[in-house]
Amino acid sequence: MNRRFAIKSTILAAGVAVAAACAPMMDKEPDIVDIAASNGNFNTLVAAVTAAGLVDTLKGEGPFTVFAPTDAAFAALPEGTVETLLMPENIDTLTAILTYHVVPGAVTSDQLAGQRLSVATVNGEEVHIDGRNGVTVENATVTTADIIASNGVIHVIDSVLLP
Repeated sequence: MNRRFAIKSTILAAGVAVAAACAPMMDKEPDIVDIAASNGNFNTLVAAVTAAGLVDTLKGEGPFTVFAPTDAAFAALPEGTVETLLMPENIDTLTAILTYHVVPGAVTSDQLAGQRLSVATVNGEEVHIDGRNGVTVENATVTTADIIASNGVIHVIDSVLLP
């Protein structure tokens, strides 16, 4: 089996495992992880969150705002980047990148409209948000805004944010 296929299989397995773990709890409103795991566009994000040990955190009370890169956004990174980040020895780097995509509190696009802000992320660094013409976060464009979860809000972005 080639390495790329093995990594894609690992990503798919992580997504299936998280979705299966969430299934018994679906009698309540879905949380951020439930939504990401059930959406076919976030398999890499779910695998990364799982590898970094952040599933319980993002299933927690929150609220959180997550700028969620799609699988296509992860695929646009230089070849080998995702595979390297998913290695156990790189968990600290992976965690720093993932927590750079999370802002404490639930912030919807209407709260960002017309504003330019610098907002502290969960990893302690700031992201620059521009809501004057749509919404951008650093170099990423929000392609789908305001996916409401029981513990926050998800904004889909078209590239991975790197601290």
